[in-house]
Amino acid sequence: MSGTDRYPHLFAPLDLGFTTIKNRALMGSMHTGLEEREDGHLRMAEFFAERARGGVGMIITGGISPNEEGGLGAKLSTSEEAARHKVITDAVHAADPDTKICMQILHTGPLAPHDRCVAPSPVRSRIARFVPNELDEAGIEKQIADHANCAARAKEAGYDGVEVIGSAGYLLSTFLVEKTNLRTDQWGGTYENRMRFPLEVVRRIRATVGDDFILIFRIAAMDMLQGGMSWEEVVQLAKELEKAGVSIISTHFTWHESAVPTIATMVPRAAFTSVTGRLRKEVSVPCITSNRINMPDVAEEVLVNGDADIVSMARPMLADAELVKKAAEGREDEINTCIGCNQACLDHTFGGNQEVSCLVNPRACHETLLKYEPAKAQKRIAIVGAGPAGLGYATVAAERGHKVTLYDSASEIGGQFNLAKRIPGKEEFYETLRYYSKMIDVHDIDLRLNARVSAGMLQNENYDEIVVATGIEPRTPNVEGIDHPKVVRYVDVITGKAKVGKKVAIMGAGGIGFDVAELITHEGKSSALDIDVFAKEWGVDFENHPRGGVTGVEPVIAKSDREVMLLQRKTSSVGRGLGKTTGWTHRLTLARRGVKMMNGVEYLRIDDEGLHVLIQNDPQTLDVDTVIICAGQEPLRTLFDELEASGAKVSLVGGAYEAMELDAKRAINQASYLAAAV
Repeated sequence: MSGTDRYPHLFAPLDLGFTTIKNRALMGSMHTGLEEREDGHLRMAEFFAERARGGVGMIITGGISPNEEGGLGAKLSTSEEAARHKVITDAVHAADPDTKICMQILHTGPLAPHDRCVAPSPVRSRIARFVPNELDEAGIEKQIADHANCAARAKEAGYDGVEVIGSAGYLLSTFLVEKTNLRTDQWGGTYENRMRFPLEVVRRIRATVGDDFILIFRIAAMDMLQGGMSWEEVVQLAKELEKAGVSIISTHFTWHESAVPTIATMVPRAAFTSVTGRLRKEVSVPCITSNRINMPDVAEEVLVNGDADIVSMARPMLADAELVKKAAEGREDEINTCIGCNQACLDHTFGGNQEVSCLVNPRACHETLLKYEPAKAQKRIAIVGAGPAGLGYATVAAERGHKVTLYDSASEIGGQFNLAKRIPGKEEFYETLRYYSKMIDVHDIDLRLNARVSAGMLQNENYDEIVVATGIEPRTPNVEGIDHPKVVRYVDVITGKAKVGKKVAIMGAGGIGFDVAELITHEGKSSALDIDVFAKEWGVDFENHPRGGVTGVEPVIAKSDREVMLLQRKTSSVGRGLGKTTGWTHRLTLARRGVKMMNGVEYLRIDDEGLHVLIQNDPQTLDVDTVIICAGQEPLRTLFDELEASGAKVSLVGGAYEAMELDAKRAINQASYLAAAV
């Protein structure tokens, strides 16, 4: 059975009357960081064109400001700026004339990073740097006119449509919610007045661009705010948007300041689509749903259930540009699945001036820089270590035509991924291992497991290249009593080899320390695998939909029957080094389970009494029966040193090159660039 037969709803065209979208797969909007780069439009052209060749029906770009006060470095308000965008639209339409590309108009409003930011009222967001300037009547008219002008310039640039974002705490959404709109004039007060600004933006855009242009509005169908929009208000707005001329309504499920995760890997697949399904019954225009839909079978089920007309997959299109094409050809097992880690995408977007990429696909947004071109001459390459770095190097080198032999002393591939997959909320790592297993078959890589190799053996094989990707070994801190029976290694805890008592101290509060704390305090189903469990733990009421989906709903998460202390040497706040978009979720989850987090800890000794420490220079004895060592790693490079000393041509990648905190993003990226050049 072909993929188009297996997923008939996903591959059904969607008739908008004046144009047709060839299938129901959408690459949703993601700001890439290229928008502000000098050569960014050329790089975006290839980035989006590769997704068009990969079969997606419609693409929505990253956000573009309609004016200077919109807060983004990327602005579209002139014909000169439109000309720069033409290279993007031309590239997409050349790649596939049937692929639609729409530009997102994004006015960040009070979240703009400058003191010229504007909003309906001078209410500062808790995540913003400035109190916004209150718009007067002339200022409101300017913002409306600038949105319409931006849409006109987008049409001039060759886009098939625009998406106006009216959610997330950006300008349009702040007019809609009472807590951010304190006005008493015609733009505030009653909900009819609070709706006026976004509706007028839509009306003005439609009047400016005409009827043969796709106009999408992204609505906060469940904004996850205490005191946010009610369900009745969401429906009322959607119906008025339809009257105002939108072609499609896209549903969004958060404000950036919300205390509910919506995009992290701990969120179940398709967790929010039922909300879109309810809204879809209230309007006649097609509806887009999104969030944690990362495989074609998930998308098909959403469509079969009637929860949407179009399925948005933004990060999954970073992970695999050919996701849709592979699904159509029945090659789902070859899809490089998005694991929702956010480490190279959203953490880069919100973490400063960084370009977006993807942990499992370093080529994302770097298509013009990282090319997997056929090798000029085939080489025999030995790679030792089938962890993230070794797998990344092996698959890229073999794809380019080299003859690759991959060794590992373990009985399965994956290295540190085999630890990550065991942590509740990180089950998506199974997909990455499935992908690499398939790539080993597709590219005819000679995989040799349970194989311990020596420098001499590798040299005797006369390989053209030897790559050492042997990874790391856990660091053992120099603390008196570190060999006490109550001390265990994190590896043994995660694999289940070590017993963990009821009173636990975790030495080290990096990513591994947090993972171990999650594992030993977790009970029952993983929230990532059950929408009801997720809703209960994060206080979301999908059934009754109170204001924001969360108003009056208390998160219910059972405190662990273990007493756990997560300890950190540094005096900075515990968990500060975790990912920007996901770290807060881990800290909050553990706090709700009763985990005590302590910084400024100096370890003195471990004995029968427990762990002796200085905390903020105060001597204490922690009465624990288990001490778990999560004190970092050392590079495992003995084999490399032996090979290098013997004069062999050898490279070092991944954790063996630089251990620090475990970093699969860096390991796969480094390995991919080296393999692309060999």
